[in-house]
Amino acid sequence: MSKMASSPAPNTHIAQTLLARAHSPDTATQQFTERIKQKPLFLRPTSPSASDNRSRRRMHRLRKKEYFLRHQRPRPLSAREKRTSGLYDLPKEECKYAIFKGLHALWTTYMQEILNLKPDGRSGLVTPASHGAKLVSADYHGAEVEVVRSRSAGRVGLKGFVVRDTKFTFVIVTEKDEVKTIPKEHTIFRFTIPFPKSAESAADREQQQVHIEYPKPLEFELHGSQFENRPVDRANKKFKWKNVDYL
Repeated sequence: MSKMASSPAPNTHIAQTLLARAHSPDTATQQFTERIKQKPLFLRPTSPSASDNRSRRRMHRLRKKEYFLRHQRPRPLSAREKRTSGLYDLPKEECKYAIFKGLHALWTTYMQEILNLKPDGRSGLVTPASHGAKLVSADYHGAEVEVVRSRSAGRVGLKGFVVRDTKFTFVIVTEKDEVKTIPKEHTIFRFTIPFPKSAESAADREQQQVHIEYPKPLEFELHGSQFENRPVDRANKKFKWKNVDYL
């Protein structure tokens, strides 16, 4: 009668017993240690409670709101907020006639380009039909205007640089460094645009001492009652011809 195989020790792992039958003792011990004893055990997390769900939903809402606010464009200021912040206030120490002379020079060059004026008068005829739309949609910050007609006799003769062009008023700085707000309604303004001077004519006049007569500047009259628009609105607005009641 054959001797029966010895049964495994009661504390031996079943996997170690199976590996010992298929491999040598050293190989079986190595594989049992690496693949079974040291193998990580992944456990299913416990189910979240009701409070955890509320906290997760709250964090999701906060992150969504934060993302929305981060990518949202800033809200423009209202008219009341602009007045309160002093955005339209002009500092008295900066309201000097001499300070705005440079702005007037830039505005003159800007208008000469709009009207396509050539040096020494070598340009086409400026007419309401050809240049009226350009003059109406132009920006008048820096223009030197003079009140020639008004229902208020005290405003006639006021002259200065335009420092603010609002919908209903012109704010100007006079030669006496005074800030005047002139309503556009029932007021006619006059402004002048000189012809540009060529560099060659100026050089010839200095070297040869030749007296050169330049053409007279162009004079325009602006009817404020028909000009009650902001500069940003006039840029894209189409104006129609209409009869004007003179003051």
